[in-house]
Formats: sequence, C-alpha cells, structure tokens
Amino acid sequence: MEKNTEMEFPAFPYKPYSIQLDFMKFLYQSLDRGGISMLESPTGTGKTLSMICSALQWLVDRKNLDGLKNNENGKLSEDNEDDDEPDWLKNFVLNKEPDLAERKKSIRKKEIGVRWKGMGKKEEKEDVVRDLFSYSEGEGKKGRGNDEEERDGKMKMGVDEVDEEEFLLEEYDSEGESGGKSKRKNVGDDDVLSSEEEEEVDGIGKEEEEARLRVYFCSRTHSQLSQFVKELRKTKFASELNVVCLGSRKNFCINEEVLKLGNSTRINERCLELQKNKKREASKMKKLGAGKRVRCTKASSGCSMLRRRKIEEFKNEIIQEEALDIEDLVRIGSSLGTCPYYGSRRMMPEADLVVLPYQSLLSKSSRESLGLDLKNSVIIIDEAHNLADTLISMYDAKVTVSQLNHLQSHLDGYFKRFRNLLGPGNRRYIQTLMILTRAFSQILCDDKNVMGHTNPPCDAEEIKSASDTTMTINEFLFALNIDNINLVKLSHYMKESNIIYKVTGYGDKAITSRKDAVGDREAAGEEHSAISGFRSLADMLFSLTNKDSDGKIIISRPRQICNGQEGGYIKYVMLTGEKIFSQVVDQAHAVILAGGTLQPIEETKERLFPSLQLDRLPFFSCGHIIPSENILPLAVKHGPSNQSFDFSYKARSSSAMIEELGLLLSNLVTVVPEGVVVFFSSFDYEAQVYDAWKGSGILSRIMKKKRIFREPRKSTDVEAFLRDYKEAIDTLSVSDPTSCNGAILLAVVGGKISEGINFSDGTGRCIVMVGLPYPSPSDIELIERVKHIEGLEKTTSSRNLTSSVYDECQSVDVETGFHILRRCKGRGKEYYENLCMKAVNQCIGRAIRHINDYAAILLVDARYASDSTKGSFAHSTGKLPQWIKSNLVSTTHNYGEVHRLLHQFFKLHRKKEATFEQN
Repeated sequence: MEKNTEMEFPAFPYKPYSIQLDFMKFLYQSLDRGGISMLESPTGTGKTLSMICSALQWLVDRKNLDGLKNNENGKLSEDNEDDDEPDWLKNFVLNKEPDLAERKKSIRKKEIGVRWKGMGKKEEKEDVVRDLFSYSEGEGKKGRGNDEEERDGKMKMGVDEVDEEEFLLEEYDSEGESGGKSKRKNVGDDDVLSSEEEEEVDGIGKEEEEARLRVYFCSRTHSQLSQFVKELRKTKFASELNVVCLGSRKNFCINEEVLKLGNSTRINERCLELQKNKKREASKMKKLGAGKRVRCTKASSGCSMLRRRKIEEFKNEIIQEEALDIEDLVRIGSSLGTCPYYGSRRMMPEADLVVLPYQSLLSKSSRESLGLDLKNSVIIIDEAHNLADTLISMYDAKVTVSQLNHLQSHLDGYFKRFRNLLGPGNRRYIQTLMILTRAFSQILCDDKNVMGHTNPPCDAEEIKSASDTTMTINEFLFALNIDNINLVKLSHYMKESNIIYKVTGYGDKAITSRKDAVGDREAAGEEHSAISGFRSLADMLFSLTNKDSDGKIIISRPRQICNGQEGGYIKYVMLTGEKIFSQVVDQAHAVILAGGTLQPIEETKERLFPSLQLDRLPFFSCGHIIPSENILPLAVKHGPSNQSFDFSYKARSSSAMIEELGLLLSNLVTVVPEGVVVFFSSFDYEAQVYDAWKGSGILSRIMKKKRIFREPRKSTDVEAFLRDYKEAIDTLSVSDPTSCNGAILLAVVGGKISEGINFSDGTGRCIVMVGLPYPSPSDIELIERVKHIEGLEKTTSSRNLTSSVYDECQSVDVETGFHILRRCKGRGKEYYENLCMKAVNQCIGRAIRHINDYAAILLVDARYASDSTKGSFAHSTGKLPQWIKSNLVSTTHNYGEVHRLLHQFFKLHRKKEATFEQN
C-alpha cells in the first residue's frame, strides 16, 4: 500500500472516530517498518476492531504486493504437525494432493540422511555423564541372571506377568557413539511421536511454509479470544481470510470420559495416554503376525473422537464457514463426533490469521508442539500490560513432595524389576534419577541440609518465609551434592529415551494389580500423578541447566497444620525474560504489544528488550472516545465520619477503618443508581470486611438499597454469578427504584472480574477502588523478582549479610519483605509500584465501554490525594491513565463534597437519558 496522506481502512464497519483512525494508521505504519511497537488505547475505544482492520488490511496489501510469490504455494494441506498428534493423523494425506505426499516423502528421506550424518559431531561436543553409582552397577552384575530375585521383584510390585518387551527401555548409548539415542530402530514406538518423526515433520513445515505470511493474534484468556473472533466477524476479513482458532485440550475436548478428569494436566496426560495405548496394541498385533505380512494398524487412535474420515469432514466443514471461535469448533466437533482440538490444528498450514492464547505462542515448547513458524510473521500480543511477568512465569518449574514420593516408588520398583535386563546407559541414568529424587525429598524434609551451611559455596542472600528458603542454582546443586551430574545429558535422556511412559506404564500395571486394596479411582490418580510428576521433574532438571543468574530456587518445606502436613515443593523461578522474548522477536517481521493500560512502558522495555533505546521504540497512546462530562474520578480522602482513609498493610484491618468504609458504601448506595463494583486487595480482606459489616449491622443497611453479590473464588462459577448480578440490576432498577435500586458487587483485585470482564452501562455506574493494592511483601517469588530487577544480588554477599537480618528472615516473613523493599531505591521500587498501579488501572478500566457510557470512579485512600513526597512507597496519581488523570478531582475537603459531586453527576445524566428517551 502506498503511503498516501489519506490512509483508508474500508473493512471498518462503522465510521471510525479520529482516535480509531490514528490508531489504525500508526499500526499499519508499524507493520511496514517491522520490529517492536507498542500501542495503548483505553478499554471501550474499539481497540480490537481497530487492530483487526489495520493489521489484516496490511496483510492483504502485502500479499497483493508479493502476489505471484505467495500464490505459487496455494493452499497447503499437510505440514507443521505437532509432536503429540497420532501417527495416522500425521501421515494422512488427502487423495486430491498426491504431489504433496510425494514431496513429504522426499523431504523425510533427505532429513533422515542429514540427521544421521551429523549425529556424531554433535554428540562429541557434549560432556560425558559421570557415573556416581558404580557400587550399584556392581550389585547389578552380581545379580545378573538371578531369576529368583526377579520373581520376588514381580511379586512385591504386585505384577504376576510383565511383557518385558513392552516395558523394557531400548538400549541407550550415553557416551555419544550413537548420538545419545536408543540403538534399536523402533525407538519410541510406544510414545506418541518419536524425536526423529518430530524432526521430519519440522523439515516439511520449513519447506512448505517458508514464504507464507500470516498474522498471529494472542491474548490471555479464551474468553478474550472469543471476543476477538466476534469483532472479526463484523468485517469482511472473516470470510476472505483463512482463520484458525487454537486452544487447550481442556477447552476443546469433547470426550466425556476425559473431561470428567477436570484438571488440565490430567486431561492432557489422558489424551496422550489414549493414543499411546492404541499404538501399543498395534505393535503387539505386528508381533503376533511375525513371519507373515499383516496390515499396519498403527493409524488407529485410542480415542473414539479421532478417526481419519471424521477429521476430513471436520476440516471440510470449517473451510466452508467464516471465522469460528472455540465454542463454534467444539459445536461442530460434537455434531460430527470428531476431535476439534486436533481438527483445528490440522488447519494451521492454510491459515492467514491464527488466534491463540499467550502460552501457545510465547512458550518455546508449545510453539514446537504446534509447529508454529514465526519467521517473517506478524505477532500481535493484546492485554500486554503484564507481559513480562506472564512470559517469565511460563518458564517456571515446580515439583512437589507428593510427586517426588510417587517418582521414588515407581523408579525403585522399575529398577528392581529390570535392573538385570537394562543396558549400562539406561541403568546409569535411572540410578541418577533415583538419587536425585531422594536428594530433592531429603532437602524438603531436612532443614539442616540447607540452613546448616556455615560457609555457603556462593554469595547469596536467603529469605525464609515460614519454612521457605531461596537459593541460587549453584547453591542448590552444591547443597544437594549433585553438582557433578551432567544435567544437560540427563534432560536429553528423559526426552529421548521414552523412560516416562516405560516406568509409569509398569507402575500403572502394578497399581492395577493392587486395585482390590486401594480402589480403581485412587489407582488412576496415582497413575496420572506419576506421569505429571515425571514431567515436573524433567522441567525442573532442565531449569537447573540455566545460568546461575537467570533464576532462583525456592524450597518450600511441608508445614504442620491442624489436619496434618501441607505439601512442600521445590520451585525454579525464572527472573529474566530478555532471552526468552528475543526468541520470538528475532524470528518475526513485527511484534505489536497492545493494551488498554501499558504505561509506564519503561519497565516493559527494560525487562524484555533493554537494548532498544526508549526514544527509538514506536509508542502510540490516545485518550478515550467519551466526553469529559461522562466520567467522574474522585480521590476520596475522608469518610462520612471524617476519618482519614488509610488502607496500608498495617492499618487496613482496624475496626475503625473497616467501619468507615462501610459507612461510605451505605451513603454511596443512596446516590449511585444501578450497579456498584467495589474492589478489595484480596479475598481474605474482602471476607474480613464482609464479616465485620455483618456483625455491626452495616451490611443490612446496604442491602436495603442494593442487593449484595460477592465474587466467587472458583472461576467456573463466575459466568453464572455475573448473569445473576446483571439480572438483579435490570430487575430491581426498573421494578421498584424507590426502595431497592440495583446491586453492589464485592470483587477482588487480580481475580477473574478485575480483568477481561466488562461492566458497561448500568452494571458499572460506580467503581470503588479500596486502597492501593500493593502485592504482599511475604510473597517470596515477588521479592526475588524485585531484588533481581533492583540488582541487589550484585551488591549483596554472604559476608555483608548481618546476623540480625538473617534472624529476621527466619522469623518475620512480612517484615523481611518490607526490609528488602525499603532498600530498593531504583528499578525494584519502580517495579513494585507499577504492579500496584497496573492492578488499579485494570480495575477502574472495567467501566466505560462505549461513547455514551458514563460512570464515577472512587479511589478510596488518602494516598491518592497526597503529593507522595514522604514515605518510600507513597504513591501519586501520576501513573493513572491520562483520560482519568486529566479529569481527576484529587482534593476534596470532606465526604460531603464527594457526595455533592456524585449527586450532581448522576442527576445530569438522568436528565440526558430522559431527554434522549423523549426524542
């Protein structure tokens, strides 16, 4: 598209406002330039529709310019498959595309040849894993061929007969002579997809998709993605472009037996397990037909929803439809009786626009699984206000005491049974895993192992929250005496050897044989715990291969509670996101970070792309589409009794403060029509306030004017809850406005309601923000992030850590956090304050959804009205969105002035509404 002074966006379904046109022009020019850009547009200004019309117009224009180059590729059909698709689905090719099938076959031969040729050099560079268990191998040699010992092992595990070929690991060369892979040709037959097959598929994808330009749009939640598709349907692009919506198994699965598991992890594992079991059956059928030609049955799946003809029907059905969201795909999949999860992924090669959650695009393992090729593509990340923390958290790893116990049991049982049949490579690695799981368990149960160090091997500052301790990677490895284990090769072994399914499969058979003692349901729970535990351990071991400065290890020991012990865990917390984000940025043509409240942008830049100078970062920000008289933001310093509001950590729980807040709301419900949404800092504080109001009678006073709703803790209950809230407002506001007028919703910052839920019109006439919701200083992960951003690790050493501070770390967790926060004078302090104000901005941004909407916003705390010149963490209103800040009434002398302003505001809009209805 030529750079005309009048840039047009014909797909926009309405006449755009000036700020929408400015937004679309800026985005279009950013895509032309490439690189990173940031665009901020308040919620309710048509941001999503503006992004769609600008980005997809650019896509169409660019494809028209490239013309012949892209048209030669045409409609692709069978590439970029993922590493957990069934083999029959992976190999299935439509009869109409014989050339593509031949092309794939040729590429696979070429890839295999290159792979085997380069295998030796790659492995020569890797270090040899040290065998720490020579004594165990000696015992194994002594017992080799001892049939009686093997039989005893079977009986103790509860397994009478075991198919050794089924559960026995393939020989594994740990020294690199064969590339560190199993020696047998049928390696990975029992897994969902072997590493070799994965590489072959990757090769096909690269050749087929290299020139294909596409747009990836991702957001945080599935509901936000559905809203995006809804907006997309308002434009011509919904029918002109190929759109694919991806999601999790939990959201896509239509197999009722699998869905009953509820938990996302268990659903994922069960889906893969169904496919693995069927492939195992196919493998057995081949063996029974030894010496004869038998038809290959490997193309079948253990899930009744995965059948090749049905997948073809699903694909053909989607092609005929306009853009579909997750609910639409599930509906079509249910009607056809086929899996929408794998069906939608089969549409990937043909997609011009891919709509997917954060996790699927930002996580490297998820990208590889989906076969996403980001090269030269456009990536739009919406709701990017917390992108840095969201991205980093994807690379955390955690293994619990319960998982470690299951792993020890399964590994011990497997090794005892197969020790004399395993090759030296497998035996060494399994012994290593056994020692690691025991070491992890021991450090969780023995404080002396860690806290007893008088001479730490590395400089560090430990924080202890109750029974929580933080360590660097090196400290952790030295404390467990596992610093001489090559974790890189061990992680590679766990990925390549198929050990997870072999060991858990054998353990599952043992558990099944004991079902009379434990029951079927409990046995199934153990099975999935073992698989999940193995994956958690693998993630943890891989995390320990990161640089020492990239993250911290948190050791949370089991706590004694009334009913027993609360589970402990070991967790790796990633602290830096620069390298992770660069993996995305370096591949893509352009990366767009969009959101309603992105400022301050300095923090995001410093944490994700620090090398980019701020003055070279394209940034767009606009005001709101509403007129200034449609919003009334007030800083409320005093309550009706003239009590100064102070909801700081130390003062918020006082009975006087809770009562004054109750009096404020008792007055608000008399002047504010329809719906009021009140945000508290946490569920616990909301419950404390509610109980206090109930006892004092304040609750009954509020309920005389408005019905009270409390945000549920379970996210699954939110949809029905919001429906009831809206119905109450619609019913009560119309039926009897003189007595009970509308409803009041008690919500929580960081809960489901604070992000992604719109309170337009009557559902959000007044938003009340109680206090400044700073994160808890007792959050050990938060404090580690603050320290890392501030750079305290670089200046703090074990030698200058005083004994008084160390004693404080062991006893008072909250005070320890405050102590560290007070030491922060730069970026760490800024980050902590930004977390608070981003949360505030998200909450107050729930109101005002269109140009005729109106609402009052009350910031209830004296600190909103202050100049913030005294305390270290006193906060000004400078970080509020510009459209709110420019209209903020920051000083009120008493509550009477607040009440008067509210009365005038709503009286004005009642007159406007009455006039509009008359006309």
